[in-house]
Amino acid sequence: MGRLQDQIQADLADAMRAKDEVRKSSIRMLIAALKNAQIEARKELDDAAVLAVVQKQVKQRRESIIEFRKGNREDLARQEEAEIAVLGEYLPAQASREEIVEAARKVIAETGASGPRDMGKVMPPLSKQFGASADGRTISEVVKELLGP
Repeated sequence: MGRLQDQIQADLADAMRAKDEVRKSSIRMLIAALKNAQIEARKELDDAAVLAVVQKQVKQRRESIIEFRKGNREDLARQEEAEIAVLGEYLPAQASREEIVEAARKVIAETGASGPRDMGKVMPPLSKQFGASADGRTISEVVKELLGP
């Protein structure tokens, strides 16, 4: 087991001792997702793979929040937000929008991208540069703004 998975297991034990139900259920769902990913990969997950699973879980919850709010289920949206807060503890510090804009301008200049059709030139290097420290949707929005219509 990787270092991050060990930390997740330890945090589950702490949440159980503290009787923190939100934390306990969030971590249990994460552990189940990690086990599924491990079965699918047919090998132990390294920390990078664990981070990818955590990011996927956060993304799913963000999408659920949007749907719950459309259905006037604010109670369920708040529950998902609480789970995101717990899962977010396992992600690296998120890059600010300004950092993303600065890096995007640099990559646009390096690649010679000039319009929306060149997003494919800009997105891969930015996604690789930021990894788990920036949401792909945010990166995409910044690039669209900079490349213009």
